[in-house]
Amino acid sequence: MSLVEESPDFLQVFSDGTVKRFAPGIVPASSEPSNGYKFKDVIIDSSKPITGRVFIPSDPTSLSKLPVVVYFHGGGFCIGSTTWIGYHHFLGDLSVSSQSIVLSIDYRLAPENRLPIAYEDCYDSLVWLGHQASCDPWLNKADLSRVFLSGDSAGGNIAHNVAVKTMRNSLIHVKIRGLLLIHPYFGSEKRTEKEMSTDQEAVGNVASNDMFWRLSIPEGSNRDYFGCSFDKTELSVIQWRNEFPAVTVYVAELDFLKERGVMYAEFLQRKGVEVKLVEAETESHVFHVFKPECEATRLLQKNMKEFIWNY
Repeated sequence: MSLVEESPDFLQVFSDGTVKRFAPGIVPASSEPSNGYKFKDVIIDSSKPITGRVFIPSDPTSLSKLPVVVYFHGGGFCIGSTTWIGYHHFLGDLSVSSQSIVLSIDYRLAPENRLPIAYEDCYDSLVWLGHQASCDPWLNKADLSRVFLSGDSAGGNIAHNVAVKTMRNSLIHVKIRGLLLIHPYFGSEKRTEKEMSTDQEAVGNVASNDMFWRLSIPEGSNRDYFGCSFDKTELSVIQWRNEFPAVTVYVAELDFLKERGVMYAEFLQRKGVEVKLVEAETESHVFHVFKPECEATRLLQKNMKEFIWNY
């Protein structure tokens, strides 16, 4: 058995198909609530399995129903979890600052479960939400007409693709009002300017991206697969202009994926979608996960709150 793929400190893939993942610290379900929010873990589908973590403000300031943010974690489709300490604190604090219910999803990971399984699992979480809200005391204040999809990196990619999937299925019982994509992870066979750079850091980033795409897309596919390349999304002109939700795309100045995020926002704008691009200066990829209490993270949460309460 030999090591065939590796992301140092996070992932090892061996020749026999064995995968080892390393978490940077987790918050177990037994932990006490803090900072003005409560949380619990839920089983969305035990047969797959799909699980989630629900965050709600301890003392909601509104007596009316609360908007719902469904969040998909990042990690190149191969790593990450709602239990990771950075995600836990970011999303708990977001629940309080935005006065929203947050449902964070643990979907099945690649390479054991290649795309489109992550999209299917995360779509199934919306179906579960639609059915569960009326009988779960933590979700009975959920306003299913004001659901927002969010996620970082690969989770931003998932938010886009799940939004498209909901537009094609009239059976879902939630209304997607907006998308909040944080440092979204997209790709294509055609390289961007940064991806063709010979700079040592850029070369390392390209190699890492190539590995995660290699592990996550269906075997035999390339990065013109629809899950990589947003311009492969098949919607009519009317669907783009009249049905696709409003979008805010968050990018970070020092993020290697910033180009792709800007390209995605420009693509939506050409399609007639209401879209806004917000940049965090002097910050890097998914800084909110690694620095959930920094000023830039608080500004991100404030901007997300404003977006949510505008729709």
